[in-house]
Amino acid sequence: MDLDRTVLTLRAAGCVFAEDEARLLIEATSTGSAIDLDALDALVARRVSGVPLEHLLGWAEFAGFRVLVDEGVFVPRRRTEFLATRAAELAHETERPVVLDLCCGSGAIALAIAKSLALSTSQCEIHAADIDPAAVATARRNLPHPAVVVCGDLFEPLPRTLRGRVDVLVCNTPYVPTDAIGSMPPEARLFEAALALDGGDDGLDVQRRVAAECRAWLAPGGHVLVEASAQQAPRSVELFERAGLTSRVEYSDDYDTSIVISTNPR
Repeated sequence: MDLDRTVLTLRAAGCVFAEDEARLLIEATSTGSAIDLDALDALVARRVSGVPLEHLLGWAEFAGFRVLVDEGVFVPRRRTEFLATRAAELAHETERPVVLDLCCGSGAIALAIAKSLALSTSQCEIHAADIDPAAVATARRNLPHPAVVVCGDLFEPLPRTLRGRVDVLVCNTPYVPTDAIGSMPPEARLFEAALALDGGDDGLDVQRRVAAECRAWLAPGGHVLVEASAQQAPRSVELFERAGLTSRVEYSDDYDTSIVISTNPR
């Protein structure tokens, strides 16, 4: 009965996957077979008000595992699994890869790469950084020791000893044009940090800064990967090629998303 009632309430509020969400909320408020109805009602009320399901649960599913996501922190999108997968594949090409996740948010991409590398005999060195202290706190909970997570603006907080050593630099920069923020779903624009979404007038402000600085941090033959819309991807290629890297666009039908992979000359 509680499942049926919860489904109806969520469906009336416009939740497309009401049945799945109801089961997850009931699971989150249950101990054994007993449901805490007051806690369930409270979560349902917050979900109806627009709070992202992932913030209510405290986790998001990404690349086949659960990533902790604190309230206010950017929720990793399923489409970004393509970026994480390609980054992990490139990391596997180096015996002991050094991986850097900029604009790391919850640390989901770095975690996916680390988990992928753990399945092989490779050892890896993981670094991550974000300008949002809440995101950094979450990433530190997600990323296992000895991963290093620092707080600051792009490359600024990183140890100088990392310069010229990064084999795979993955950076899911904010790339929504400022004027388009208002048309995003309320779950994103009202409950996620604006600095995790807003990419400036054309959405590429942060990517410009990454392109301008990344080559000093990449190892010879190292790669930098960014996510971009189909319309932005050709301009992203130009940004990284002007910085002296060789760039290409890759598109995934499965994830319906584009990424740009740029490689530092050897």
